[in-house]
Amino acid sequence: MIAYIDFDALRRAGILKLLDGSTVGQDPEYRSFVERTRFDYARDLDVAVVSFSPSGKFLLLRGRFDWRSLDAYVRSQNGQCADSLCRLTGSAPDRLISFFPLRSNLMALAVSQDDSAALRMSAPAPSDGMEIPAAPLWLSIPASTLRSEDSLPPGARPFADAMGQADSVTLAFTPEAGRIAATLDIRCRKPADAVEIASRLTAATTLLRDALAKEHQQPDPAGLSGVLAAGLFRADGPRVLGRWPIEKAFLQTVFAGN
Repeated sequence: MIAYIDFDALRRAGILKLLDGSTVGQDPEYRSFVERTRFDYARDLDVAVVSFSPSGKFLLLRGRFDWRSLDAYVRSQNGQCADSLCRLTGSAPDRLISFFPLRSNLMALAVSQDDSAALRMSAPAPSDGMEIPAAPLWLSIPASTLRSEDSLPPGARPFADAMGQADSVTLAFTPEAGRIAATLDIRCRKPADAVEIASRLTAATTLLRDALAKEHQQPDPAGLSGVLAAGLFRADGPRVLGRWPIEKAFLQTVFAGN
């Protein structure tokens, strides 16, 4: 899975302010890290690209870094820095962190069982022809992840099952008038597959709305059911296009860790 986050765009849109009450900013270890390295993602990080794979997490981070302070922090944590590559142990013995500067404002960072994994990002990889969404936040999700029983919350299971046979799934988020629009782009092998997936997604949405109605409940804009119940889908050739409006109340719930 690949995630892209344009922190600068979200900062200018006021979305990052929702993190003020999150557990991220309140964590003592994180606050200590900020004080000792002079780096705070809410202020200093502009863009992050994250790749999740069985061998670890790989991140490209663009922002403003005080490399001397980062070097000193690593050494204070019993890590080491040599030839611009820094290594230290994370929260568990098998979580080995490595990072180095690709440029003064660009960091390659990896969390893996390999303490030099960040070096894999020292050279660009061949492009796979993926179409990049024009959104400040997006996820490229492998179909295998959607088929995993433990990868998503129970309420999203019927929707994930409907998309499990797709070739690729991209979910993008764009700020609009105080809320966020989530757009879905599913690539299929043929138009008939797109029609079937759109039909299954629409059926899952209708089933959720009916279940809420039977319990005399209205979709809660602060809950996952409220988001999913507002989905609209259509087939467009070999693609399925979908959209969910996400209200600020839901974002506050998510960022607060509720």
